[in-house]
Amino acid sequence: MITYDDVLAAAARIQGSVLRSPFLRMDGLSRLTGAELYVKLDHLQATGAFKERGAANRIALLTADERQRGVVAMSAGNHAQAVARHAALAGIKATIVMPRHTPATKVTRTASWGAHVVLHGETLAEAAAEARRLEAEEGLFFIHPYDDPAVMAGQGTMALEMLQDVPDLDAIVVATGGGGLVAGSVTVARHLRPDCQVYGVEVEHYAAFAQALAGQEIKVGGPTIAEGIAVRDIGQRPLAVLKALQVPVLVVSEHAVESAIDSFAENAKQVTEGAGAVGLAAVMSFPEHFRGKKVGISICGANIDPRILANTLMRCLLRDGRLLRLVLEMPDRPGMLAEVSRRIGDLGGNILEVAHHRLFSSPSVQDAQLEVMIEARDAAHGEAIEESLAELFVLRRL
Repeated sequence: MITYDDVLAAAARIQGSVLRSPFLRMDGLSRLTGAELYVKLDHLQATGAFKERGAANRIALLTADERQRGVVAMSAGNHAQAVARHAALAGIKATIVMPRHTPATKVTRTASWGAHVVLHGETLAEAAAEARRLEAEEGLFFIHPYDDPAVMAGQGTMALEMLQDVPDLDAIVVATGGGGLVAGSVTVARHLRPDCQVYGVEVEHYAAFAQALAGQEIKVGGPTIAEGIAVRDIGQRPLAVLKALQVPVLVVSEHAVESAIDSFAENAKQVTEGAGAVGLAAVMSFPEHFRGKKVGISICGANIDPRILANTLMRCLLRDGRLLRLVLEMPDRPGMLAEVSRRIGDLGGNILEVAHHRLFSSPSVQDAQLEVMIEARDAAHGEAIEESLAELFVLRRL
């Protein structure tokens, strides 16, 4: 069990090498959620994520012999970059093992800090096994991403800053992968403001803490946009803290995380990765816990692949009804395409894509099939466009 004094010591140790990030009230998100929402912008760290806090504290505590040997770490990205950066600042050789399918953005940025990157395995567990092998064979010092008291204390400095800036928070909602951040956060909160409820948040395919706390067998796996918290082997030290302090862990869906990424972009003008958005996803998914309360969340990481970000925003537009993909069955005669365009334009819709099929897709040689993508202001506007087209044509959504 780490202590509040451990976190205070970590804060002093990393001061100057880690940014004290802004903690701002977000009016747009507050209106959206019904909570008075404050957001810790920890994605403004040099590596784009909160992981610098724990890595900086752990590396600052290395002995001269450990520094000489060099360090090794395993990570899906953010811990990797943090260790690489702070090892470089300290003049220490760093080797980072990452799963093969880690987003290219995180791999490239990790290497840019001067670390030797090894891509190994399909999961964090397999990457961890390879890192442990390198530790044994090459004599490197292994820096665990979460199951290390120094790392946990360093991560806890984020909640320390939150409560120093806004002392009367009712709740803090924390992304939970291996558990270092939530363990550090609850340690601080119970000391400074015992009435402040700390929540962990996991994504549905990787709800290992929720399962462990419920006494269930841990069963995780599958694709997730929140790969930064896609952890099977959770930290035993963080788990002990969460059990002792009775920290609830909320589980959110993939769609909720995607919606939170979109909400951050539209309502707070902030870019976040999947793991960095789960705090907002929890507030949106469980409003009964947070409505009317003063709540602190963080954007704990923003290292998202641009293609994934673009696809996520487009998927949210489709789900929200602001982007329509329609297939229209129409007579194959002159003027039909013009009529479709006129009806959409008269209602203020914007045609983004059109594909006109005659030979193979239509049910009759006398018919044509039109696939059209339309941008609408909102769901009601989209429905009005759809109703107008349905007056003349048989249509369905894609």
